[in-house]
Amino acid sequence: MSFFEAISIDKTYGGQKALNNVTIHVPEGSIYGLLGPNGAGKTTLIRIINQITAPDAGELKLMGKKFAKEDLAMVGYLPEERGLYKKMKVGEQVLYLAQLKGLGKKDAMTKLRYWFEKFEMVGWWDKKVEELSKGMAQKVQFVVTVLHEPKLLIFDEPFSGFDPVNANMLKQEVIELKDKGATIIFSTHDMASVEELCDYITLIDKSKTILEGNVHDIKQKFKSNSYLIEFEGNPEDFQNSMHDNFEINSITSLPYNQYSALIKLSGKGKSNDLLRAATGSVSINTFRELLPSMNEIFIRAISENSIPVTHE
Repeated sequence: MSFFEAISIDKTYGGQKALNNVTIHVPEGSIYGLLGPNGAGKTTLIRIINQITAPDAGELKLMGKKFAKEDLAMVGYLPEERGLYKKMKVGEQVLYLAQLKGLGKKDAMTKLRYWFEKFEMVGWWDKKVEELSKGMAQKVQFVVTVLHEPKLLIFDEPFSGFDPVNANMLKQEVIELKDKGATIIFSTHDMASVEELCDYITLIDKSKTILEGNVHDIKQKFKSNSYLIEFEGNPEDFQNSMHDNFEINSITSLPYNQYSALIKLSGKGKSNDLLRAATGSVSINTFRELLPSMNEIFIRAISENSIPVTHE
């Protein structure tokens, strides 16, 4: 059973369809990527999940039951547009927001002390938010989002504005939250982050779902039966060992008398047959299948969805 579900969600603004029969099933303890180009409908779906706006049709479920207003206490939401009060001091603001989320003052102070020390933010307590850099303010809002230990976390572009060191630190925190039992919905344009973090994805384009499922399964679906072979030996012997079912895309010279070959299987070609043929002529150092990156899959899926359908 899915931990969270949005089922057959429709939403229209001023005659423009923002979401058209979109469904997501988010497994418990997973990181679920919500992907799509600008204007695809991701933010609308996130706003509906957070009950900021209501769908025209469809329903939300949490642990198999209808998602109700009171269930929002189990949700932590980090919006793309941050919402801290610029004139307030950091300490009084985070304490106020923690208490709004149901934490007692003593419990809130204990948890805040832990996070402020962990993120090296102790010296920020008496600063006003307007004195912080964008990255510093994002750290503060991240802490506010996770402080009450929600079961469902929703992150909308959480790494935007961070330098690589702090972005990597935040990614490790997201993984740690998952390991502690949180279920995470994660919206981003950064496909490298999807590769690192996501277990499942849904790709929305033009208000509709065009791709969904387990990241590993999706990569298998989009693979092109291409392999990388790095070898030592005579490249001509290597070429002569290839059968009709093995198409050599390129052979590149590497340092120390090594070569790199990109091979595509065609016809009835099998990976075991390819390896057997190669080892008969040269010494193999590397042999691996080349799977498409999530960035390549994203671009291809969006491009294919943009091709008009013709009817004869």
